[in-house]
Amino acid sequence: MTFDPSDDPPRKKGAQDANPWQHKAAVSAALAVSDPAPERPGERIAKALARAGLCSRREAERWIEEGRITVNGVVLESPAFNVTAQDRIAVDGRPVDSPEPTRLWRYHKPDGLVTTHKDPQGRETVFDHLPEDLPRVISVGRLDLSSEGLLLLTNDGGLARSLELPSTGWLRRYRVRAFGRVSQEELAKLADGITVDGISYGPMEAILDRAETANAWITVSIREGKNREVRRVLEAIGLKVNRLIRVSYGPFQLGKMPPGSVEEVAPSALKEMLGALMPDLPPRFSSRPTRPARPVVEAPAPAKTGRRGPKPPPKSAKTRISLLEEENMRREAGKAKSRAAHAGAGEPPAKGKADWSGKPKAGFKKSAEAGAASKGKPQPAPWRASDGPKRAQASTKPRKPSR
Repeated sequence: MTFDPSDDPPRKKGAQDANPWQHKAAVSAALAVSDPAPERPGERIAKALARAGLCSRREAERWIEEGRITVNGVVLESPAFNVTAQDRIAVDGRPVDSPEPTRLWRYHKPDGLVTTHKDPQGRETVFDHLPEDLPRVISVGRLDLSSEGLLLLTNDGGLARSLELPSTGWLRRYRVRAFGRVSQEELAKLADGITVDGISYGPMEAILDRAETANAWITVSIREGKNREVRRVLEAIGLKVNRLIRVSYGPFQLGKMPPGSVEEVAPSALKEMLGALMPDLPPRFSSRPTRPARPVVEAPAPAKTGRRGPKPPPKSAKTRISLLEEENMRREAGKAKSRAAHAGAGEPPAKGKADWSGKPKAGFKKSAEAGAASKGKPQPAPWRASDGPKRAQASTKPRKPSR
């Protein structure tokens, strides 16, 4: 059986058949519109403002919607915009300075304060009771109104976000006082996780510390940190929490800090505790335009100097040989001059016995003659300081020997 193309019905011609080049241009334009535009380098404007300590990311998005933020003099309309170090950012016409280095504080939150910047019900917040010299900070996680204990504060929104994530795996430890009776066997079952009202909670380590008449003290350790997690899980096993104290958050401990006190973590200890979680300093942006780079001018190489100034250039081998011969000739001339000065005078006598003429020196006496002359003559006594002023002529009277 052979194939006959005439058996197929004729295809209807469309607009693309009439003008194929126009159809190709329309398809290319449609593909160009569907492709996303290349993203601008840098970081998001909301993140940059949060790291500068001005607001949170959500507040920055609201400011953008209200038209309060400008970049390079142009009002920003969308938060999907990246900024770099060369951009000039302003909020309400005021320039935004570069972000400060990352800092972290430990705060002992007392009971009865809300962990939020603005409470719609008008209740007192944690940030209303912070010291005035503290910069704008963001809380790492939250504590309920009736909860107390350790609360971390930072001026870096990116760091706060990374510490809050369950993927970080940091352990949160709480001291809980709950009304009711419970055994350690019942608390051990929480290590497998539990589902309460359709919400799944991860493994929880609970240790019964002390059981009183009506209350029990329990140490609870979790890693997720969902909303009211400890209270809801303990209520599911018949306990009612009446006091909740967070004693640690990862490597940071509450210790013996009094309620309401704030202590900053040293930068060296912060870098050691956070490790890879420590964020790098973001690009510095300012309201001032960037200065053009100065041309690099190489400095001349310093001349090699000796003890008496710059060293002379090296001499050739021929010059060195001539200088050596000149030095040898100078030495030979000095030796010849010395021999000529002593020629004809004979060998010099021994020191102290005679002069160069061969005659004895004046006043020189032999030892035998000096001994004979000294016999029978009294010798003058040596003068001493106790004898008084020195006499012009020594006395011939022999002196009595001292006892």
